[in-house]
Parts: sequence; C-alpha cells; structure tokens
Amino acid sequence: MFLTLSTDVLPSLPRKYPGKLQLIFRQQIQPWHPSSTLVHESAAAVLRLAPQKFWDYSKILFEHQKEFFDVNVVKETRNETYKRLAKLASEVGVEEKGVYDLLEIQDKPGEDGSLNTGNGVTDDLKVMVKVNRLLGVHVTPTVLFNGVVENSISSSFTGEQWQEWLKKNVK
Repeated sequence: MFLTLSTDVLPSLPRKYPGKLQLIFRQQIQPWHPSSTLVHESAAAVLRLAPQKFWDYSKILFEHQKEFFDVNVVKETRNETYKRLAKLASEVGVEEKGVYDLLEIQDKPGEDGSLNTGNGVTDDLKVMVKVNRLLGVHVTPTVLFNGVVENSISSSFTGEQWQEWLKKNVK
C-alpha cells in the first residue's frame, strides 16, 4: 500500500484536493514479526535525525522489506540488523553512524543496573504504540478517514481504486 500511495496517489493530492485532505502516516509495529520492531526503530531514528528524509527512507524500506523478514534476520544479532538498516538509511542521505548510534543496544547494564536499557528511540516507539492503541489500530495497513477506521480499504488497493475512493469520499 505504501508504494502504491507514494507513487500513484500522493503526488496528485495537492492538485486534486487542495486544502481538503491531510495524510498522516503512522508506523504500526507487527509484534508477531520480531524484526518489525527493529525496522520501525530505524525509521524513528531517521525521523529524529533527518525528518525530511523519512518518506524516502520509508520507500526504500518497503522496497527492501524482504531483506528484513524473519528468515533473513534469524542468524544475525540485533545490532547486526541495526547496522544493515543504518547502511540502508545512508542510501537516502542520512548519516549511517548517527542512525546506528541511536539504534545500538549496549552489552552492559545501565547506570542504575537495569538490563532492559533499550536504545535511543525506545521512548519514540512507546509513543507510536500508545497512539495506535488509542486509535484502535491493530493490523497493517489500517486506514482512518475523519478519525474512523475505514475497513473498505485493503492492502491490495490499486492507485485507480484509491483515486475512485477519494473522489467519492473527499468533499
């Protein structure tokens, strides 16, 4: 859906619906895919370091998503996956080291002795999860229109179907 929206739908929105439509893209972690958390953390790091590159990074993530599916990360450590994600971020002009520095998990306890220290974007991820829970988002993709879950839109929507739906619903 992201690739369809970003290539077939979003470019025409300002012209077709000036001042009538606002798109809010929210990340939704799929906890049944453990690497989903790592991918979303990398996007949060990019958002923090170079917000203007977030869409480009999201696009490249979707283009490379299979590289981060369960069977392709199972034999690497979490930090090794983070290194690959940081390298991917560098392909859209975000500093690789900066991304990795926000993502890296330390191998020693925190100053207070805690063992689940998280990383530089853990708090960002907590906010994402809380917001999506409040909105009733449980699966991806989920589309909300005027704040209400719109179940008629599916992940298989084509650009043409999006254009038809928008024409019918945006007044």
